[in-house]
Amino acid sequence: MPSVDDVYKEISETMKVGKVEKYGPEDLPAGPGLDAAKEIFVVEGRADIINLMRCGIFNTVALEGAKVPESIKKLTKEKTATALLDGDRGGDLILKELIQVTSVKFVGRAPRGKEIEECNCKEIAEAIENKLPINEAAAPPKPAKKPEPPAPHHVKVEVPEPVGQAAKALLGTLEAVLLNEKFEFVERLPVSQLAEKLQQVTGVDTVVFDGIITQRIVDIAAEKNIRRIVASRISEAVKPVLNVELVTFQDAIPPA
Repeated sequence: MPSVDDVYKEISETMKVGKVEKYGPEDLPAGPGLDAAKEIFVVEGRADIINLMRCGIFNTVALEGAKVPESIKKLTKEKTATALLDGDRGGDLILKELIQVTSVKFVGRAPRGKEIEECNCKEIAEAIENKLPINEAAAPPKPAKKPEPPAPHHVKVEVPEPVGQAAKALLGTLEAVLLNEKFEFVERLPVSQLAEKLQQVTGVDTVVFDGIITQRIVDIAAEKNIRRIVASRISEAVKPVLNVELVTFQDAIPPA
């Protein structure tokens, strides 16, 4: 509950800026400049009127409740009206009501979580400056547009000549070739047997095959210290590992 000093201070300040008047048969709180103004501000309550008067704004009228009085409906048809509403759920509900039954043209809002009566003059000015046409203020906020992922940067991979030649020879065969660290031939086998064979062999440095590099092949290669895999293409589901180089035939086969 406000103290006697607080009440006295409010009365004193109100007297300095002018007297809150009454408007219409509903005796709505209004600023002394309402009747003469062509542009007006519709606020929620009497305390808002007083606060706006402190900031030099006198062309105001208050709703004094969630239901819009008939005087406000008529007034917003005759004058260009801006609603200055609290930045809370109450303000949201009143905005919906104003849209349905009045001709208010613009809407300004207090900072979120704050009421118009609590705003300083700078915040009031910002609310007016940033007002929106009522149809835009009522529209749900558009979801933030997700930034498009950058296009993959393709880096040409250099492979030893024997590896490129092996890739070229395997095109269309559905077969695989295993090479040691000197790129010497170790074994040739069907792609269907590759995963099982890789788990058994040692001393393999490079695997070249006419097929798709899968996560299973990559995981086995990492476990067996195989340094390079070259194949027709790489599955989109593959997660590369640091110690295994993945290369496609497109990069490995030398141009004709």
